[in-house]
Amino acid sequence: MTRTTNEQPMGRADTGTPGPSGALVPVLAFAGIVVAVMQTLLVPVIKDLPQLLGTEPSNATWVLTSTLLSGAVATPIMGRLGDLYGKRRMLIASLSVMVVGALISAFTSALLPMIVGRTLQGFAMGAIPLGIGLMRDMLPREKLGSAMALMSSSIGVGGGLALPAAALVAQHTNWHALFYGAAGLGVLSIALTLLVVPESKVRAEGTFDGLGALGLSVGLVLFLLPITKGSDWGWTSATTLGMFAGSAAVLLLWGVYELRSKAPLVDLRTTARPAVLFTNLASIMVGVSFYVVSLVLPQLLQLPKETGYGLGQSMVVAGLLVAPLGLTMMFTAPVYARFSAKYGPKTTLILGMLIIAIGYGAGLGLMSAAWQSLVIAVVLGAGIGLAYSSLPALIIGAVPASETGAANGLNTLMRSIGTSVSSAVIGMVLANTANNVGGVAIPTMHGFRVSFLIATAAVAVGLLLALFLPKQRPAAHTQLRASSEEDANLERAEEALRSFRGRVLDAGGTPVARAKVTLIDRRGRQAGATLSADDGSYALAVPAQGAYVLAARADGHAPLASSATHTGDDSPVDLDLSLPGETVTA
Repeated sequence: MTRTTNEQPMGRADTGTPGPSGALVPVLAFAGIVVAVMQTLLVPVIKDLPQLLGTEPSNATWVLTSTLLSGAVATPIMGRLGDLYGKRRMLIASLSVMVVGALISAFTSALLPMIVGRTLQGFAMGAIPLGIGLMRDMLPREKLGSAMALMSSSIGVGGGLALPAAALVAQHTNWHALFYGAAGLGVLSIALTLLVVPESKVRAEGTFDGLGALGLSVGLVLFLLPITKGSDWGWTSATTLGMFAGSAAVLLLWGVYELRSKAPLVDLRTTARPAVLFTNLASIMVGVSFYVVSLVLPQLLQLPKETGYGLGQSMVVAGLLVAPLGLTMMFTAPVYARFSAKYGPKTTLILGMLIIAIGYGAGLGLMSAAWQSLVIAVVLGAGIGLAYSSLPALIIGAVPASETGAANGLNTLMRSIGTSVSSAVIGMVLANTANNVGGVAIPTMHGFRVSFLIATAAVAVGLLLALFLPKQRPAAHTQLRASSEEDANLERAEEALRSFRGRVLDAGGTPVARAKVTLIDRRGRQAGATLSADDGSYALAVPAQGAYVLAARADGHAPLASSATHTGDDSPVDLDLSLPGETVTA
């Protein structure tokens, strides 16, 4: 009988220190909101950037493109570094780089230093998967769902709340104040993280794959750069097509290298699992749909009423009317937790995308008044909040704990790719359908409606992909009805043999009654659960041979997790669990 142990306490940093503070979740979510602010910080002053920086409009767009590219590159890399060397450490590093970038941008009005500063700000996007990983490592299972939902939604929350705040600052003060404010938020987030968030002890094995990181970075830049600049360069230009071809070649070679690497940056075999693959593909579609409303509604609201369809609102009022998009996403997190606990994250993802489709469908006829924009923002915020909240739960349920950061980093990257594609496509649609009035391109209602139809189509594709997500397996202790009493008795006898069994004890060796013992398979899914008897004994049937984790939890005792392997034969594995302390082999 093969048996291995590799104990890691659950729901806390280690058995010798108290569990995480109740402020852990809000502090990590605040960090996510802070870094998401960087993505929309300059939206209120986009049209003024060429004049503010003294450059051509085509050059000024690099101030936005640089942040997007660095965020896409940093997200999977920081996730992997967090898995290897500590998620809290990498979270603080991400926020520190962001603060440096914000200060560089605050002190300059020159193009090149501004691009450097904005590039450094984009690196902070790695904080999202790092925060999700810290939550998985430290929080008890019953609190994890709503916490991850809030962290995942922080991308939209930060973006939504930043619009009115940035508009207010830009309208009444010097635009550099935006960067001073961002730096201040970053410093506050670092301080709170140092005070509240303990370091996780969960580590991945291996070393950092520098060559893999370089290959992924080059491939992503070659892919995303023509997407964001294609309208300026021309979609059929040699530069655009050459970069797309180069991206395909680099990413193909990178994939071959990663499959052969002993310690890859991204475990492509894990990524190819249906649960991970279809979640990531659906994430792209959710990202596309999320960004459409952020591009369309602010323009519609600010267009003059003289156009016949513009709503004539100020920059600040437009931001306030779109802000409920982010607020609704934030308040959706606890709703998601209850719904997902009952029906599962796959069902919640499908429901969220259905609500998004309804929001965009209704939005086609709700563009004639400012209050209608508010309704659209609230409905879409609820749908996007449910969809975003489901994604980390689906990923975490399919990957080992040691790969949480990298896997969620890749998922966050997929969402970023979706928003990048959305920005390019919607920008092209609005430009091609615009009316030229006195040399100024004015977006048309036709362009807005086509944009909403594109978002609806993206959600429809996402729904189709979500249907291919594998169903959650029922717990191993939930048995099929036997065709006869004899078959039922035989089935129970076989389960008793192919099982883990033992006793749950305290540090002094006294049996612990009614301790919950959970069997977790290598994908992080629950394969069975039971309560210990009055004498501390427990038994859990094993659905198949392989490596498992036995997690034990009881009131008044520190939780414990112990890994063990079952060979799949008809002999039980005897394993006593001591709370707290080490596993005792019976």
